[in-house]
Amino acid sequence: MEIRRDALLKRLMDLRHNGMIKVITGMRRCGKSYLLFRLFSEALKAEGVSDEHIVMVNLEDRRNKVLRDPDKLLEYIDSKLKDDQMHYVLLDEVQLVSDFEDVLNSYLQAKNADLYVTGSNARFLSKDIVTGFRGRGLEIKVHPLSFLEIRDARPDEPVENLWVEYMTYGGLPQVVTMTSAQEKVVYLKSLFKHTYLKDIKERYDIKLDGDLEELISTLASTVGGLTNPRKLADTFRTVKKSTISQDTIKVYIDYLQDAFIIERALRYDIKGRRYIDTPSKFYFEDLGLRNALLNFRQVEKSSLDGKCHLQRITYSWNGC
Repeated sequence: MEIRRDALLKRLMDLRHNGMIKVITGMRRCGKSYLLFRLFSEALKAEGVSDEHIVMVNLEDRRNKVLRDPDKLLEYIDSKLKDDQMHYVLLDEVQLVSDFEDVLNSYLQAKNADLYVTGSNARFLSKDIVTGFRGRGLEIKVHPLSFLEIRDARPDEPVENLWVEYMTYGGLPQVVTMTSAQEKVVYLKSLFKHTYLKDIKERYDIKLDGDLEELISTLASTVGGLTNPRKLADTFRTVKKSTISQDTIKVYIDYLQDAFIIERALRYDIKGRRYIDTPSKFYFEDLGLRNALLNFRQVEKSSLDGKCHLQRITYSWNGC
């Protein structure tokens, strides 16, 4: 099976040599590394770029741990810029480098370096990209695979079957390549517990994570419903007998948004021509992850509502 991300790849190719740092954001395991290290690098080579002029560093790789030191990374990149021809510098999970903004900004004036980086957490919010890179950072958001991308990758399978599978297990690339339903279920549940939840707990030093997990499950079961931290706190108090405050709930929701796990949809006041801050709706970035949290008990219309919302986000930048 060949997974193609033609729209994203075209955008990256069109943004070459524009003097900006291209920052590819999105939840972990949504395909950022595949897009950059596989599809983009192959497209560059197809246009005649040599291997020596493509510098790729996966900073999540234990073997590259020394390069998480900003000075070591700077030294390494310098050693790869061997001539005046354009070099394409591709850095995966660059947030693992302390002061990475300083490293990248060091190459803003370089005539022979075109920078592309990926990131998966709060340090790559849109506002931080603008300020951290002195107005020279450009964000490219990557979402899980759309239904169209899955259909293109598996053209010989009945569309109806693909749709049911998509609505049940979502569009994370690794899941899409799996053939066993049980394998998909195990993978999604493990991914939530050992990757997403673990990342948030470690990043924000959350010791008592029971309320966080309960909040995520509550949001998963009420996808598409209007809510806010106050309503959620009331639910915790009356139903779950928990005294978690609405301030803590707001902070936890921010953490989930920063990790690209959930997306917030604000209401729009047509008469006042403004967005209304609260209450709002929350949708999961990936349907499969949301369904796994509920043990696949609520694969229903609310999921379709959320998927339609995220499809609009996915294609809004190119006018689709």
